[in-house]
Amino acid sequence: MGLSIGEDGVLIVDDQFPEMIPKVNAAIEAIGGGAIDYAVNTHWHFDHAEGNLALGPAGTKIVAHQNAREDMARGGIINLVFTRYGQQPYPEDALPVITFEDRMRLHYNGDQIDLVHVGPAHTTGDVAVIFRKHKAVHLGDVFNNLGYPFVDVDSGGDINGMIAFCQAILDELPKDAIVIPGHGEVVDYAVLEAYVAMLTTVRDRVAAGIAEGKTLEEVEASNPTAGFEERYGDVAASLGFINRVYTSLTK
Repeated sequence: MGLSIGEDGVLIVDDQFPEMIPKVNAAIEAIGGGAIDYAVNTHWHFDHAEGNLALGPAGTKIVAHQNAREDMARGGIINLVFTRYGQQPYPEDALPVITFEDRMRLHYNGDQIDLVHVGPAHTTGDVAVIFRKHKAVHLGDVFNNLGYPFVDVDSGGDINGMIAFCQAILDELPKDAIVIPGHGEVVDYAVLEAYVAMLTTVRDRVAAGIAEGKTLEEVEASNPTAGFEERYGDVAASLGFINRVYTSLTK
């Protein structure tokens, strides 16, 4: 979760679950903030945007990419490979009231906050939130710092797009930027660079297997995540990621 507090009010990035909002409000109040004026959803998935169910009716203005709003309104099955999550359509008062297509700029709390959409990546409606004054970015689930990422291919996510998205944001950031992932600890620019290198290497290895006519099972057996186990997870942890990369490249 990202947070901006100042003379203009309170803005958060991602609001998680409705059950979390009382704790979030208490934490904001403890550091001098008031009611949440704006909530930016980095994408439509439940673990990042279901807090809308509490914030929307309370008057918070919710901001997201237009595709994310459409996905929220429609709902659907999120295919997590080894399980599936049935996302119910968000009610009208929990939907974003401000949307955009490519970029949006907010001048808020003395900062220039750029909301950037590069294209399909984790989903079709991902947003990077760049705090220019504070040299920080929140990338949502385009950047997962807890292991291998999930590419929501069934909802239009794309491994090539995920790589392009991360690289485009790196190109906009100073080398001393703070990077906030969708999951995991806050890191620096170099960690995001290494993440992009991992994505690219695994994508290239899977693509080579596909070019050789290999099935998904054969590609999995070739261990395309070799060399990344210590940082991102062992072979078992990588199977869902490999599945989504293979599916993305063959859809």
